[in-house]
Amino acid sequence: MNGAQNTRGGATVGYVAELDAIEAASVIYLRLWSDGPEAQTRVWNDFAAGLGVGGGRRAVQSFEMLCSLCTQYGRRLLVRHAVRCKCLGADESCFANFVAMAAEGKREDAMLIATLLVRADVAPLVVACAADFGRALKRMHLNAPRDITAINMAPTTLH
Repeated sequence: MNGAQNTRGGATVGYVAELDAIEAASVIYLRLWSDGPEAQTRVWNDFAAGLGVGGGRRAVQSFEMLCSLCTQYGRRLLVRHAVRCKCLGADESCFANFVAMAAEGKREDAMLIATLLVRADVAPLVVACAADFGRALKRMHLNAPRDITAINMAPTTLH
């Protein structure tokens, strides 16, 4: 995953605050995960706090596999904005919709979106990972995007 914004996948299509809680969380966690080991520890801590050690571990494993599969078998790199950016990029919006569809059990829709992200032969595995991750987000009882965007989503000039 890539922090560059000058490609179509990084084009701003909205704001994180406009997403529902599951979608916003998936974008924030994608950004954090892509930010390196220290931020990945933060992801682990959030899931362990919200789901307990065992549940948190399973959720993070699903998310890690999801990110790994998107990187390894992606049609191209997913472009992401900076962790604290309020903007929502096109790729991030696609990822958020994908996770939400998978979490809601809308498998056919999730499969369709997955084929935009990764090779078709990998899509079923990516959907399963996204469904596990999205259901974990639901169990964390996120009430509003502000719960996860409280990481100081200040406007930035660099995406």
